[in-house]
Amino acid sequence: MNKKNYQDKPLKIFISYIAGRRKLFAIDMICAVTVSLIDLVFPYVSRQSMTRLLPERLFAAFFTVMGIMIAAYLLRSVLYYVITVVGHRMGVLVESDMREDIFTHMQDLSCSFYDKNRTGVLMSRITSDLFEVTELAHHGPENLLICTLTIVGALGMMAFVEWRLALVLTVVMPLCLWFTLSQRQRMKEANVEVKRKTAEIYAAIESSISGVRTAKAFANEEQESDKFDAANAVFRGAKTEYYRSMGLYMSGMEFTTGIMQVLVITVGGLLIMQGQMDYVDLVTFSLYVSTFVSPVRRLTQFAEMYMQGTAGFSRFLEIMRTEPAVTDAPDAKEMGDIEGRVDLNDVSFAYDNGVPVLNHVDLHIAPGQCMAVVGASGGGKTTLCQLIPRFYDVCGGSVTVDGMDVRSVTQRSLRKNIGLLQQDVFMFAGTIRDNIRYGRPDASDEEIVQAAIRAEIHQEIMAMPDGYDSYIGERGVMLSGGQKQRISIARVFLKNPKVLILDEATSALDTVTEQHIQAALDKLSQGRTTIVIAHRLSTVRHADRIAVVEGTGIAELGTHEELMEKNGIYARLCRAQALEKEAE
Repeated sequence: MNKKNYQDKPLKIFISYIAGRRKLFAIDMICAVTVSLIDLVFPYVSRQSMTRLLPERLFAAFFTVMGIMIAAYLLRSVLYYVITVVGHRMGVLVESDMREDIFTHMQDLSCSFYDKNRTGVLMSRITSDLFEVTELAHHGPENLLICTLTIVGALGMMAFVEWRLALVLTVVMPLCLWFTLSQRQRMKEANVEVKRKTAEIYAAIESSISGVRTAKAFANEEQESDKFDAANAVFRGAKTEYYRSMGLYMSGMEFTTGIMQVLVITVGGLLIMQGQMDYVDLVTFSLYVSTFVSPVRRLTQFAEMYMQGTAGFSRFLEIMRTEPAVTDAPDAKEMGDIEGRVDLNDVSFAYDNGVPVLNHVDLHIAPGQCMAVVGASGGGKTTLCQLIPRFYDVCGGSVTVDGMDVRSVTQRSLRKNIGLLQQDVFMFAGTIRDNIRYGRPDASDEEIVQAAIRAEIHQEIMAMPDGYDSYIGERGVMLSGGQKQRISIARVFLKNPKVLILDEATSALDTVTEQHIQAALDKLSQGRTTIVIAHRLSTVRHADRIAVVEGTGIAELGTHEELMEKNGIYARLCRAQALEKEAE
């Protein structure tokens, strides 16, 4: 599919998606044109029958013509079937293309984007919003073509039959057009607001379902219901306002289209009274008015679909026009095999709120060395480590791996060389095998088993009813914390990175489980550059060096013995934790 420029005008982008399905679009449009021609032919045929065939008693010709019209309407019904099936298929494919593009783009967006957007809101962008774009993609071009051809053709035929009556309708049409344009923007704004509130409901549902165990544990089901009811009430208000706008639009259009028949009969009656028109022409004209009004009503009904579709498309473009905060440089190189030297050179960093987290930090880690990063919660330890795989870009200074600035290499090749284990382990809904294989998708079953053995989880997996094919539930809910942690360790064993970041990987576990997992982590750390963020200082005593983060920088740096001898921040933290342990 051709690369799209999402800074173009929305209509151009929308057309580019339809152009990707041009064969189905062409079939849909050909059928639509044929339907319009059949609708336009019938009143003319009726007029010819009443003015020539019946008065001249050409009954055989009359029934032949009527037979042809029956066949034409049978064809029309077949064409509508094709329009419905082929058109909707085209719409679904356009929706699928858009969903693929937005999902791919969201994968490219930086961590900072997800810091500011709720999961439920993003889910609505790639589900309900795009469904309404599908309806627009199908019915939009088709309805506009059928209705335009029918309206223009009907006006032309009406002018041919009686130009004075046609002139009456052309006076009414600008009124109809003015009313449509004046209401369109109001309806669009109301519909965009409905989309926003729908996204908030998605977010409320996602949050409540994800936290259902916490809600039950605190017996707060009623509070969750209240939060949902509040979001639902706001949605109802937005929807009500939208329907008020739509109601005003629909009532105005109904009046405009309904008055056309009255005006035609009124003016036509006057012309008949004056002997300037006969009944046959008035009947023919009335049939064309019906043919004319039908697409006008159809456009009126289409207005709601148009507003919903364009609102959904606007929200789609809002995401597609969001640029990643972290991008590969145009000349970014592939990072091959590395030794694992990591350097933070005069690094400064602040999040979007502008509050400094790190300020002029220097830290140098040799290949194969174990560096522990400790300090008070919220001091910037995790942030410091997230700069290495380039989840965020430094605001000043540089981060280098083997002397290469992480901004000068592709993110993909950089992250292939870095393994990350966090306190909050994420498990994908699926089997144990799938979750371990996530470390290296092309790994064989034997390699998966070997990784599990090294992570000391193999025996427990084999004790499960389905072994490696055991389903672990949403976010691994059917596993214990220790099992999830060791599966994540097996995942990293499979990936086999040169740099390993352990972000409080054992802090949420009990002491016995922690000791069990620590053995697996020790195996995993062998031969790798390891950065350990730790809350329990007893786990980092044997690190090659320990960096103490205080304020916005590194206050102390050295081995456990050196820092204890210094009797500074680290020594105070150790004594405080020792007292806590004694108190227990």
